[in-house]
Amino acid sequence: MSRAVVALGANLGDRESSLRMAVSSLAALPGTRVAAYSHVYETDPVGYLDQPAFLNAALLVETELSPAALLGALLGIEAGLGRRRTFRNAPRVVDLDLLAMEDGEGRPVSSATAELQLPHPRMLERAFVLAPLSDLFVSGTACGVPFGDQWAAISRDGVRFFAAGKEFFKEI
Repeated sequence: MSRAVVALGANLGDRESSLRMAVSSLAALPGTRVAAYSHVYETDPVGYLDQPAFLNAALLVETELSPAALLGALLGIEAGLGRRRTFRNAPRVVDLDLLAMEDGEGRPVSSATAELQLPHPRMLERAFVLAPLSDLFVSGTACGVPFGDQWAAISRDGVRFFAAGKEFFKEI
């Protein structure tokens, strides 16, 4: 089985329910299980600022899916939960990003296609991604991607603890 890190975000509608439904849908994918949950953080928007605060979290997923198939499944889950892509950094019901992945031998997977870039090209620039990653990977390396130095150096303004992951996702 491969391991993948998936980031979750939501800032429209019932944010909590959207995150839980997304995780439940992800866990129901064939040959896939959610191995670990980060805490949930409330975060200020980045880029387009005239929108509500987000809830963000990250998951460690074990899967038999290829990176492309997993990305397709994530996009399908987003669409099924009502995500409509209007403009970059727009408000959204749910956002699922494949951040990084390891193959079944523990080697980092890299991809540089128009559809999929692994590791995610902006994951190291955003505190709303690094905070949940630091919960999942205390070593400072996520599926072969070192992030500890960036996490130590980045501003954490606009990132607030919201809920413990095990409690927030306990029914999944």
